[in-house]
Amino acid sequence: MIMTDNPFIIKGFISKDLFCDRVDELQLLKRNVRAGIDTTLISPRRMGKTGLIFRFFEEVTDTGIETLYVDIYASRDINDLIKLLAEAILLKFPEKSTIGRRFMDFLKGLRPSVSFDPLSGAPKVSILHQNDQQKEHSLKSLLEFIDRQKKTILVALDEFQQINEYPEQNTEALLRSYIQQLKNIRFIFCGSKRSLMLDMFANVKRPFYASTQFLSLEEIEKDTYATFIKELFQKHKRNISTESVEYILEWSRRHTFYTQRLCNQVFSMCYKKPGIEEVKEACLSLLKSNEAVFFQYRQLLTSAQWNFLIALAKEEEVRHITAQDFLAKYGIGTPANAKRINESLIEKELILNIPDMQGNTYRVYDVFFSRWLEMEY
Repeated sequence: MIMTDNPFIIKGFISKDLFCDRVDELQLLKRNVRAGIDTTLISPRRMGKTGLIFRFFEEVTDTGIETLYVDIYASRDINDLIKLLAEAILLKFPEKSTIGRRFMDFLKGLRPSVSFDPLSGAPKVSILHQNDQQKEHSLKSLLEFIDRQKKTILVALDEFQQINEYPEQNTEALLRSYIQQLKNIRFIFCGSKRSLMLDMFANVKRPFYASTQFLSLEEIEKDTYATFIKELFQKHKRNISTESVEYILEWSRRHTFYTQRLCNQVFSMCYKKPGIEEVKEACLSLLKSNEAVFFQYRQLLTSAQWNFLIALAKEEEVRHITAQDFLAKYGIGTPANAKRINESLIEKELILNIPDMQGNTYRVYDVFFSRWLEMEY
């Protein structure tokens, strides 16, 4: 056994050497920025969306473009959106920088409370608003401030579908009207809920209709991912067999997080020549370590929902959830019952809906949960 740092990253972005592929996606994003086109990036959770964004940021920063990342998943209303946007600007442009000084001067007009986390140093911003008009003014002013800088700024708004949950019903229309007037900002609107994002950007009745180019993030091509995995092991004086890599990719379904997490686990076991048995050992270890979460799912679901998940896990994926042979095999009941359960579990993000030219395919969203159900039942 040997000991070394683990090159299989499971969160964030470190460097392009530890980032696999996405060459076509990076090229499309680059073309869009150059052409002044905003992008709608849709991806299932844990498919590598955030990593792609920061990998692209690395590319465009070398060209002089400034980048800004704002994750609005935790936001509940426009006030939270303003707060997160202001904090992202402060984090990107420190107070001593030229833009940072300008921004601090600008913020004074909004009468904020600004503090810094004593441990991380991250900025914390609070802006009190007397009414909705003041909120709208602050949001517009923040975007206009970014737009006034003497350079192109690329803004990624992650989990953008969250604005659908805001109590302010006009948020979408407000943002669209403000963004239409901006000249120097390029946007990437990112989201993990495909149906919501498509409705926001492809529905003729919605404000953002036809305002962006779509980019869907899918699994990385098998041979490309296999080469990437083998080369990273080899760079650290490890020799993993082709058979073992193929097993990793099949078991994790090439869903980026789960593939990276399994590779990370295999690597951390410190075998110089990990084979199939070592990979299976890593798989079992990951499933056992997540059992507390899986048991919690069981407590939150009805028996019918739980049995439906078991059925999907056993089949790995199902195209026709109302097919008689599928319903009979797992005692699911009527087609209407299957549709109702399926829709409920999609809403809970426990089932992933994968559309293609033939229709829709369904599978358990969490790959580890799916493999655990398959193993235990």
